[in-house]
Amino acid sequence: MKFYLPLFIGVVSLATSAHAQSPAAPAKIRVACVGDSITAGVGAKSEFSYPVQLGKLLGEKYEVKNFGNSGSTMLRTGDKPYESQPQYRWMLDMKADIYVIKLGTNDTKIRNWVKKEDFKPSASTLIDAIRDSNSAARIFVCLPIPAFPENFGITDAVIKTGVIPQLKEVAAEKNVRVIDLYKAMEGKGALVPDKVHPNAEGYTIISQAVHKAITAR
Repeated sequence: MKFYLPLFIGVVSLATSAHAQSPAAPAKIRVACVGDSITAGVGAKSEFSYPVQLGKLLGEKYEVKNFGNSGSTMLRTGDKPYESQPQYRWMLDMKADIYVIKLGTNDTKIRNWVKKEDFKPSASTLIDAIRDSNSAARIFVCLPIPAFPENFGITDAVIKTGVIPQLKEVAAEKNVRVIDLYKAMEGKGALVPDKVHPNAEGYTIISQAVHKAITAR
């Protein structure tokens, strides 16, 4: 009986080489959800927060992380500036491919909105910081959901006539997309039991609106 050992070794080597050179799985598209308690998911169990639901809608090709911090303001001069919270540094360090910013609700409190002249510069600075972290990132600015009509010092009137117009101006100036969560949740007070934070069904609506914006061509 004859053995062709060199030929056998060659076949094994080719098979091993082919296996070693097989293409790696594509990197996931990283999504950073930036915001306050509504991004964090207050008002529902953690598994129903909008970032968690968004991750399920987007599927396995995406990695979605929640960088919400309760009580945070867009205002750098507010009572709890987002840029002073640990989530700010974490979301920049992620260098995500997509950033979804949902801030402005806590800015409507009287003690914060007296500094409304700082709101647009603060929003611009946040967008600039994200672009410095990843110049290729896609950035979305969310218009806050309504308050029904107020609680915790947060008022719908200021959201509608103060925060939203300024966010639209910043989005236009910085050439970023707007996600109109105010319209998505308008008239849905039954899904916002404490007048400010949605329940699980409300967060589903938010996640669907964000998903639609991210996946739109």
